[in-house]
Amino acid sequence: MQTKLRFSLVFSALALIGPATVDALPILTSIGGSDAASIQATVDAFRASLGTLNANVAGSFGSGRREINWDGVPDPASAPVNLPANFFNVNSPRGVVFATPGTGFQVSAKAANPTSTPIEFGNIDASYPTIFRTLSEQRLFTSLGSNVLDVSFFVPGSTTPASTRGFGAVFTDVDLANTTRIELFGLDNSLLFTGLVAPGTVANESLSFLGVIFTEGNIVSRVRITSGNSALGLSEADGRDLVTMDDFLYGEPTRIPAPATLLLLVSGLAALGFSRRKRTSR
Repeated sequence: MQTKLRFSLVFSALALIGPATVDALPILTSIGGSDAASIQATVDAFRASLGTLNANVAGSFGSGRREINWDGVPDPASAPVNLPANFFNVNSPRGVVFATPGTGFQVSAKAANPTSTPIEFGNIDASYPTIFRTLSEQRLFTSLGSNVLDVSFFVPGSTTPASTRGFGAVFTDVDLANTTRIELFGLDNSLLFTGLVAPGTVANESLSFLGVIFTEGNIVSRVRITSGNSALGLSEADGRDLVTMDDFLYGEPTRIPAPATLLLLVSGLAALGFSRRKRTSR
C-alpha cells in the first residue's frame, strides 16, 4: 500500500510538470440578472467555495481567497486618471497584474470626487451611466482602447509568478449571449476553459456573474476577459455590446513550483519507492 501511494505521488508530480491540465475539471457558476439582489446569492456562494477572505498584504496565505471591488481605489488613481497595471500587486497587494492590447485601464469615479468626473464612465460617454450599474458601490473597471483584459497572478507584493484555483467576475450590461467570456490558462499557458457570460435580464443596467473553480487546485496562471464586442468610447448602437466589470473574486495566489523542484520530488519519491520494494523482496 505504501509503495502504491508513493508511486501515486510520483505520477501526481509528473502531472504538474507536463501539460496535465487537459483533464482538469472546472466547476462553473453562472447567472444573469437585473440588479444586485438578483445575483448576490450566487456571487456569495462562489465566495464561500473559494474560502476565507484574506487581508490585502504581501505574501501568500496558501489558501482562501482575494477580492477586488475597486471601491477602495483612491481618487488620484480613478477616472479621469488611469489605473497602473500593477496597482493590485504593489499599492494594494492582492497578487494580480493587468495587461491589454489597448491603451490602459481605468476605474470609474465615485459620486463625490475632486474633479467632478461623472460616475460609471460618464467621462468617456455621457450615456454610460444609464447602461451600467454596480454590484458593490461605487466604482467599475474597464480596459481602455480594447475590450480584452489579461489578469496574471503573482505572489502578492512580489514578481514571483503564482497560480490560483479559481476566478470569477461580475459584469454589467451584457446584452449578447456569445460575446463576453472568460478564458483560463494553465501553468504551461495552455487553455483550460472558456466560459460565456450569461446576458442580463433587462435591457440596460443589468448584472451578470461567471466564476470557475478547478478541483485539481492551483492550476490557473492567467485569465483573459473579453468584455462585450467593442471597447468603450462609442455609444451602444449598431450592434455594439458595451460591457464593464465590477468585483473580481479569485483563489489565493500561490507560488508555482519550479520544474527543478518537481523533478527532485519525483526522483526522491521514485528512489524511496524502489528502496522500499527492494527491502520487501529480500
